[in-house]
Parts: sequence; C-alpha cells; structure tokens
Amino acid sequence: MPNSTLYERDFYAWANEQAALLRAGKLSAADIDHIAEEIESMGKTEKRELVSRLAVLLMHLLKWQFQPMARSNSWRLTVEEQRRQLVRHLRDNPSLKATLAEAILDGYGDAVIAATRETALDRGTFPALCPWPFEQMIDDDFWPERTN
Repeated sequence: MPNSTLYERDFYAWANEQAALLRAGKLSAADIDHIAEEIESMGKTEKRELVSRLAVLLMHLLKWQFQPMARSNSWRLTVEEQRRQLVRHLRDNPSLKATLAEAILDGYGDAVIAATRETALDRGTFPALCPWPFEQMIDDDFWPERTN
C-alpha cells in the first residue's frame, strides 16, 4: 500500500509506520511530503492554542472590568488558570513569543465577541484594541478596574 494511501485511510497506522522508517534512517521510503505537512500542522496547532488561551483570558478580564457587580470566584479562577496555561505554553514553545502581537490582536477580537455575547453589553462598550500589554495581562496582581 503506498504511503499516501495509508495516510488517507489510517492516519494512526501511517504515523507509526513513518516514525519507524525515520528511526531506521530509511528516508527514501518515508512519505516526506505528508510528514512535512503534519509537522507544519502541529506548529499551527500550537499557535491556535495561544490565541485561544489569550481569548479566554482577555474575555474574562473584559468581563471583570466592565461588569464589576457580576464578578465571581469562577471568573477569578479562570483568569488565574489561563495565566498559568499561557506562561506554560510559551515556556514550552518559546518561539511563539515572536507571534504575540498578532496572537493578541486575534485573541482580543474573539474576546470582544465572546464578552459581548456573555455580558449583553453593547460591543462598543469594549475598547477597539486590547488595552493591556501582554506582561500586564499575565501579571498575577493585575485586575482591571472600570475607568469610566
């Protein structure tokens, strides 16, 4: 069975076969194109996780700031958890730090949509751009207060 056929029919079997071929040094028998595609996909997954965790953190920081009467222990714990997860994710993938500006932009856009949905506040209530630098949003002592 050709590598690409196995790739399409049984990814798990293909992955194990490719790992064995690579470990044995049989590069000419390996499905290099699909291996490269899968490695690129893994990198994209790591970046998506960064954006997703930023979106959750930012949504809860927005809710914390703009709905102070609804603050809850659940919100606080979610912020704390996302901060820890972000620090860990960047420690495990330090080259992602180079993508932080873009990831924050993407995550903040998602956060505003989610905060609008969850709070029923007008979308214009929230700043158009993320109001906090990364180091501030992951600071354990930072809890935004309503400024207006």
